Amino acid sequence: MPAIQGRTRKQLRQSIGYNLGAIHTGTAYDAGSTTTLISLTLTGGDDNHNGKWLVVFDTSNSDSAETRLVTDYTASAYRLTLGQALSFSTVAGDTYELWDEPYTPDAIHEFINQAIVDSTGAVYDPIENVALHGDGHQTRFDIPSGISQISKVAYRSRISSARIHDCGTTFDEKTDGDFTQSLDTKDKKQGSQALKMVIAAGASAGDFVTDSITSKDISKYDYIEMWVKSTVATSAGNLKLLLDDTASCGSPLETLSIPALSANTWTFVRMAMANPETDTAIISVGLEYDSDLGACTVWIDDISAVANDTAEWNTLDRRLWKIDKEARDLILGRDGQDAIGYSLIKLTGGDKPALLSSETDTTEIPERYIISFATARALLSTSGGPTTDPDNKRQLVAYWDGEINRAKAAFPMLTNVRTVD
Repeated sequence: MPAIQGRTRKQLRQSIGYNLGAIHTGTAYDAGSTTTLISLTLTGGDDNHNGKWLVVFDTSNSDSAETRLVTDYTASAYRLTLGQALSFSTVAGDTYELWDEPYTPDAIHEFINQAIVDSTGAVYDPIENVALHGDGHQTRFDIPSGISQISKVAYRSRISSARIHDCGTTFDEKTDGDFTQSLDTKDKKQGSQALKMVIAAGASAGDFVTDSITSKDISKYDYIEMWVKSTVATSAGNLKLLLDDTASCGSPLETLSIPALSANTWTFVRMAMANPETDTAIISVGLEYDSDLGACTVWIDDISAVANDTAEWNTLDRRLWKIDKEARDLILGRDGQDAIGYSLIKLTGGDKPALLSSETDTTEIPERYIISFATARALLSTSGGPTTDPDNKRQLVAYWDGEINRAKAAFPMLTNVRTVD
């Protein structure tokens, strides 16, 4: 994808206004009111700015802009009067944009978003996603939201890691009467069993169970990875993993929020450690029920520490995977399933570029394309017919159409892309 600067909607709008010769920017000189603004850079006689659109940025919140129609201009006082009150009183230092007729800021916003919609399919916001993990059996995976096309599927072939707990035994160091533990040999992800915890309705937020382990130095690792499943949907942090160098996780060195879970779905989760340099002698691992979820059952499996940057990846041959668009599923062929086995999966692709709805929203596609497209559409919308175009706006449209094509030609060539939606 061509390099972009991530310009905001405000910056894009002003660039388009300068192309149109339709914008004046300035700063309020003195205090006004909710219906007036005073600026010494305004020119012309009385009523010179009547009918223009004023965009005002509140000094106390420069990201908040309000647009109003100017109904009067008093030249001797350098004062604009607005037809509708602002939600704040203007003060010295407030910045503003003054737009000439017939252009309106709202129309420019629409043209900006039209440019983004028009580019969809030709350019994407690049994405790498590692939310999926193979288990040697699964062949169909839900494609994570926010992915609209996939160009490559890879699997992690090697990483520096240390297993903390294989979940082949119950947590019996610190127990809780509301947690009934067992080993599930049928519903599992790694090895011959997973740890199953039936949590009673009487469990309270903050209850937890722990297990003692042989002392492990995990200070050279930076992520904890594990499998989790819950019979109820959870939000991030409703369940927590505890790691400590004292018995029963008395003062945890790591309290890691388990990401949100969908009900009855095994999820491979990755959590960045907060203080890995202190984790030199971990002897206790625990699961905390941090929010009152009611009666539920939680399974966990294969808790490991990994050094994220040591990962090595192999690309899966394109013949071994496909996309079910209707179901938004990634499907592995038999050989693809065998190749990935029990490995983390990385999807490389992109998302549809997001529309801009606020002043601080930043573009995910090249600015040159948006500015050229919106400038051309703004000119075209105000050009009128062949006998009512004294400013030759249609001729300018032809120039900006050329700029659109040149900007589009700089888009990267999308090869080997498979669309999701």
